[in-house]
Amino acid sequence: MSLNVNDTAFNPPGLSLAGPEDYYALMKPRVMTLVVFTAWAGLVCAPGAMDWFLAAASILCIAVGAGASAALNMWYEAESDAKMSRTKTRPLPAGKMDKSSALAFGVILSFFSVLGLALASNYVAAGLLAFTIFFYAVIYTMWLKRATPQNIVIGGAAGALPPTVGWAAASGDITLDSLILFLIIFMWTPPHFWALALYKTGDYHKAGIPMMPNVKGAAHTRLQIFIYAILLAVTCAMPVFTGFAGPLYMLAAGLLNIGFVVLAFRVWKSRAGEQVDAADEAGLYAVKAGDIAARNLFAFSIIYLFVIFGILAAEQLIAGLS
Repeated sequence: MSLNVNDTAFNPPGLSLAGPEDYYALMKPRVMTLVVFTAWAGLVCAPGAMDWFLAAASILCIAVGAGASAALNMWYEAESDAKMSRTKTRPLPAGKMDKSSALAFGVILSFFSVLGLALASNYVAAGLLAFTIFFYAVIYTMWLKRATPQNIVIGGAAGALPPTVGWAAASGDITLDSLILFLIIFMWTPPHFWALALYKTGDYHKAGIPMMPNVKGAAHTRLQIFIYAILLAVTCAMPVFTGFAGPLYMLAAGLLNIGFVVLAFRVWKSRAGEQVDAADEAGLYAVKAGDIAARNLFAFSIIYLFVIFGILAAEQLIAGLS
C-alpha cells in the first residue's frame, strides 16, 4: 500500500497560525540532538585543529540541515502522521500549520544550511550535507519508506552520515576512520528502529508503512535485530584495530556491546510484536507486557550511541591536551 501525499490531500480542520514552537517541533529536536552530537564527535575526532568559531558555525549548519530534513519529512508524511498515535500531535496533523509553510520552511533551511557549511568549512562537508538532506527527504521518505521493509536499513545511510560530515568539516576529507563512524550508526539503525517497530506495529499498519514486523512478521524481525546487534559489536571494534581508538574506548565499547547483544538476545527470545494492537500507546515507552524487551532495547540503544561517540570524542580531546 502506498500513499500519494500532495498539498490538497491533507487539509486538517481548524487550521491556525503556527507559532515558533511549531516550527521548532517540525525540526524533530529529539532526533536533532543525536545528529548534532554525533556530528560534533566526528568533528572533534578528525585530525587537525579547527577554529572554535568556525567549528561552532559548522555544527550549527549541520543541525539546521538535520532540521530541514525533518521538516521536509513531516511535510510529505502529513497524512501518515495523522494516522499514527505516536505522530498525530505533530504540527501538521494537529492542524497547527499548513503543508505549504512546512515545505517552504524545509527548503529554506536546506539552502542556508548547505551554503552556511560551505562558508564555515569546505565544499566537501557542504556536499555531504546536501546529499544527506536529499537522501533522507527524497530517497528515503518519498521512495524507500513505502517500497520495501528494508527501508530503515538502506535509508539509515542518511542518519549515519552526520559524523562523516563533521569529520569533513574539520579536515576537508573522507577517510577510513570517518567511514567507520558512519558504519557504526548504519549498523545501529536497524535494531534501534525495528525494536520500536515491534511495539508500534499497529501504528505502522494504519499508516500503510511496510516496516519489517508488518511484512516479514515479528519472529523474523526479532532474529534480524539479534543478527544486527552482533554485526554492530564487530563494527564497533574497528576503531581499535585501525588505531583510531584507545583502551578507554575498547573497555566502554566492550561493555556496551555486551549489554546491547544481551538485550537483543532477550528480544529474539521474547514474543515482542506478537500482540498487534491498532490502538498503540502514543508514547515511545508505554508498551504491552509482551513488548517490554523491545522497549528496553530501544531505550538502551539511544544511550548506547551517545556513550560510544562520547568516549571516542573524549579520547581525542584528552590526547590533544597531553
